[in-house]
Amino acid sequence: MALTDQSTAIREGEDLDAGTVDAYLKLHIPSLNGSPRISQFPGGASNLTYLIEYPQQEFVLRRPPFGHKAKSAHDMGREYRILNQLNAGFPYCPKAYVHCTDESVIGAEFYVMERVKGIILRADMPSELDFTPQQTTALCKSFIDKLVDLHNVDYQACGLSDLGKPEGYVARQIKGWCERYEKALTPDAPTWEQVKAWLHDKMPADHPKPGIVHNDYRFDNVILDPNDPMQIIGVLDWEMTTIGDPLMDLGNTLAYWIEAGDPPPVQLMRRQPSNASGMLTRQQFVDYYAERAGIEINNFDFYYTYGLFRLAGIVQQIYYRFYHRQTQDKRFAQFIHMNKLLEHMCLQVIGKSTL
Repeated sequence: MALTDQSTAIREGEDLDAGTVDAYLKLHIPSLNGSPRISQFPGGASNLTYLIEYPQQEFVLRRPPFGHKAKSAHDMGREYRILNQLNAGFPYCPKAYVHCTDESVIGAEFYVMERVKGIILRADMPSELDFTPQQTTALCKSFIDKLVDLHNVDYQACGLSDLGKPEGYVARQIKGWCERYEKALTPDAPTWEQVKAWLHDKMPADHPKPGIVHNDYRFDNVILDPNDPMQIIGVLDWEMTTIGDPLMDLGNTLAYWIEAGDPPPVQLMRRQPSNASGMLTRQQFVDYYAERAGIEINNFDFYYTYGLFRLAGIVQQIYYRFYHRQTQDKRFAQFIHMNKLLEHMCLQVIGKSTL
């Protein structure tokens, strides 16, 4: 089994015209020769990601999904800009080459970036890595270190101070995700009223030191060096990046962090090997982050509950497209059950919280 991330055949209804893509890229990257082979990366549930292989060079093309798109989501130009400017302070961003705003080329705006070839961890740790629990702990801490590094980037020096508005960030996120969830409601979806009321009631002040918020930082958006898998060489999926409260971003990341002791229904949602022997628990993750960041975190129940609710909002937006037959991707049929499970998880956290 190949450890490096592999592309596969393009899903039905998501094809690209190789000739059109080839002509456009050669117009903007004159050094290209030969004809491209185009395939698709099967992971991800938001933007579509394709591998463009030329004889001498490989690229990744990203475009928005087909069908309904949430307002302000899938901004290709914004993501292209982030990759090129943030790299000065956070050298794990792939280089972006071309941003196309002419939707007549492939039917949507898109951008093309370098392919950073490496290992991406999915649901389970590959047996070929043969990591000891100690190595897994070290990799986990390195993963957290990169998040702390990102939150400490001097975004003004990178020219990204206009990327977001840190003042009032927490309140805007709660209000915004409540609104987005309601707009994506389907008749079979839970309303989340109790959780939404709790989040409004327990809302803390913004963190005094705002930072770059990735908004989707997890292991399957991190690339490991194929020659030294203990080393992280790339971070992907910057489409939702902004400037705001770093603890809200920590909550986003922990919403995906399913640990070994979580019950079987929760384990079914796991998309990264956060349950592997040696991985930190959520509480250990928070404690290590706080230690590395030099801060105290006394109210993590709020940030974790927010992260779970936000994840449900994303899940429901995707399910909305499936429910209304705007996508044929059968993976999304189960997202309604994930939404209901996330609400149950939130209610459990709230029931035990001392906030």
